[in-house]
Amino acid sequence: MRMILAVMYREFRIRTTSLTWIFYDLLIPLLYLLIFGIALNRTISSGILLAGTLVSYNAFFLAGVLSMASFGIALNTAYGFFVDRDNGIFFEFLTYPMTRSQFLIGKILFNCLLAVLQAAITVAFAAVLLEIPLMWDRMGVLLVAVVLTTAGWFFFLSSFALRIRRNDMFNTFMNLAYFVLMFASSIFYPLEGLPGWLRTTAMLNPLTWHTEMLRFATIGADSPVLLETLAFLVFLLASFYFALRTLRYGILK
Repeated sequence: MRMILAVMYREFRIRTTSLTWIFYDLLIPLLYLLIFGIALNRTISSGILLAGTLVSYNAFFLAGVLSMASFGIALNTAYGFFVDRDNGIFFEFLTYPMTRSQFLIGKILFNCLLAVLQAAITVAFAAVLLEIPLMWDRMGVLLVAVVLTTAGWFFFLSSFALRIRRNDMFNTFMNLAYFVLMFASSIFYPLEGLPGWLRTTAMLNPLTWHTEMLRFATIGADSPVLLETLAFLVFLLASFYFALRTLRYGILK
């Protein structure tokens, strides 16, 4: 446990060395909601028909904002892996008296706590400023969903961060993955109105499962959330396995 806490403390020191990091991790998602949410809420004044229920675009988009925030935190942490490997500090860590599982768990625990804090700030302001009707009895579900989804994306992205060598290739892959996954999902729009091929792609996208879990927890949207949760858990376990395997066998290739 001491080694896990040591890794968490290092992550804390890295984040607190720059106010820009803190601002990006904690407040940028709220700005997305306030700027894009309000603009599109006025544009789509009739609301969004979601599984037979009419909701405002702000209410619909809240889960998308939380989803992007979790993915962004995981992306930033994976980038930290890449930088540590690029400058050689990562290999020094591997000589410390801790297992590679402890190394991964320490990183993800800190960033899950950060994701929970960010989600709490966003949800609180969404309720107060935008008057989004939230399912307060499901906040425990939201908490668990934020932790699981942040962990899943961190493990998934870390496998690539530890294998890709060149900085330009890494940035290209991460940005491409971010935008493809984001726009081929239910973050910005309901799946019902999409063309058939895009709807099928979105339904197979883990970011859609992620978003629908959060939408169920925030506004109670009726969806096959149990199936999507199980699918994301499989994605999480597979990502953890491959991240740990990369740490053990793939980093020197």
